[in-house]
Amino acid sequence: MKITDLKCAIIGGQPTVRVATDEGIDGYGSIERAKTYIKPHVLFYRDYILGEDPRDVERVMLKIRRMASFKPWGSAVSAIETALWDIAGKAAGVPVYRLLGGKVRDKVRVYNGNVRFHMGGSSVEDYARVMKQMKESPEGFSIIKQGVAYHGPMAREVDGFGYGDVRGGSPHPNRGPLTERGLKHVVACIEAMKDVLGDEVGLALDCGPGFTVNDAIRLARAVEHLNVMWLEDLITGDYTPYVNAELYRDVTNATSTPIHTGEQVYLRQNFIELIEKRAVSIVGPDPLDVGGIAELKWIAEYADLHGVLMAPHGTGDGLLGLAALTQVCATMPDNFIAFEYPTAATDWWPEIVEGLPDPIVTNSFVDVPDRPGMGIDLIPDAARKYLNHDDADFFD
Repeated sequence: MKITDLKCAIIGGQPTVRVATDEGIDGYGSIERAKTYIKPHVLFYRDYILGEDPRDVERVMLKIRRMASFKPWGSAVSAIETALWDIAGKAAGVPVYRLLGGKVRDKVRVYNGNVRFHMGGSSVEDYARVMKQMKESPEGFSIIKQGVAYHGPMAREVDGFGYGDVRGGSPHPNRGPLTERGLKHVVACIEAMKDVLGDEVGLALDCGPGFTVNDAIRLARAVEHLNVMWLEDLITGDYTPYVNAELYRDVTNATSTPIHTGEQVYLRQNFIELIEKRAVSIVGPDPLDVGGIAELKWIAEYADLHGVLMAPHGTGDGLLGLAALTQVCATMPDNFIAFEYPTAATDWWPEIVEGLPDPIVTNSFVDVPDRPGMGIDLIPDAARKYLNHDDADFFD
């Protein structure tokens, strides 16, 4: 079997990768929806993988893995990797989890991820209202994550929130020291959410990037009594091309509140300090940024050796990303907590795939499918009508 083509299309806002072979078996991968500019990054790797046997996933990846970096380049490589595993599973007639060593669990826990409700503001009442909506969501999430502080508009909407200049533009642009008023407001919002959730549902907080070390410690200590699941990306995070493990270690060592980061990180090498120094309590790579699902599993196992937990990212990864996360998380050791649930990019995306369960999430779990490959597959005849003009040959 040989790879004959590599293509990328934006289908309903979801960047989608197709690896074609001379035996008519196609593999599909996905990229986070925010990266709709990604096509040139994916196609850069085309000539490097043509003619290779896609079932030899690691051999193919050795040709392209080192020629990437933190997102968006790592996103392109990761999508190709998941497509290769999809082909390998289909060719062998087995689900991908069997190729990764077999499943540890028959169903995989997820948290709300891309299931969100309109905030309307950054007041304590807004957070309590949205958390009530989250708790009543039919998926029955056992963990709910919500953005606070610098992960969202709070710095712009709360007067006197921080000492730095308020910026707009790029994702999560604000950072710097909080005022006493700002810190108290964050804590009050967290307390309001916990009042709604009680001890029935775990609360995780996406906080940054943008915190100073001192403010991160103050916040973590201030919420210790609330037993939150974790504080995520306090110092670095989305679109930050470095890790700052030593700064995270200062925070982690100063509190009993679990500290989490890693969604922006590419490759296992960039997790070494975070894990070996126990700089965080939980790592959360995204399989579609970190280098793929085999890379994610390696990091999970290495983290488990060091007493670090795993809660993978996946917000905008779409249904193909959901399938990839389900397969790999089924094989992870017991340090796995839950992965971030990605939803369909549009109302019609479920119509262009086969193998999707209905409902997808029941009581906070996704069942692990036994279909060959990733478990769901694109239906070319159904998807063609949604292709943009410049992607018309995606399935040819």
